Amino acid sequence: MKRVFIIHGWGGSPGEGWLPWLKKELKKRKIKVLVPKMPNTNNPKIETWVPFLANLVGKSDRDTYFVGHSIGCQTVLRYLQTQEKTGGVVFVAGWFTLTLDADKEKEIAKPWLETPINFSKIRKTTKKFVAIFSDNDPYVPVENVDFFKKLGAKTIVENRKGHYTDEAGITKVPSALGALLKMME
Repeated sequence: MKRVFIIHGWGGSPGEGWLPWLKKELKKRKIKVLVPKMPNTNNPKIETWVPFLANLVGKSDRDTYFVGHSIGCQTVLRYLQTQEKTGGVVFVAGWFTLTLDADKEKEIAKPWLETPINFSKIRKTTKKFVAIFSDNDPYVPVENVDFFKKLGAKTIVENRKGHYTDEAGITKVPSALGALLKMME
């Protein structure tokens, strides 16, 4: 059975924005979907988020798919470094560089930005990566596209979606659903 894990972003929750819509659309198609509430969401740490995801997923295989939003993308990438196979991954507003103003935010983001990711190991898990960005994201510069190209990801830049959050008025991300379904064909 195909499984999809949808990992929310920093300060987020399973009920935010477009995540419930995506879960509903996948369930209509008889796909098992989990959207966990990540621990300590206002102060996400690699050493808690990645093991939490690993414990939830167990071993990833060709029927295991991921959708990450923002720091959820980082979490999925870091988890995949420990795996051999996965079905595919959709990244929404994923990042390796950020635009942040507050010192507290910079302090929280620093380990995520500075701890290396093994792209070659992750590329061995699947060839199916899609990265979706907005041309007006206040936090994620569109240049992050280049980092996802290291994975061989198909990249999509959409107009005026902000950071794909409630604040940006985003309740659906059809490109994410379409990319995921195409991966599962």
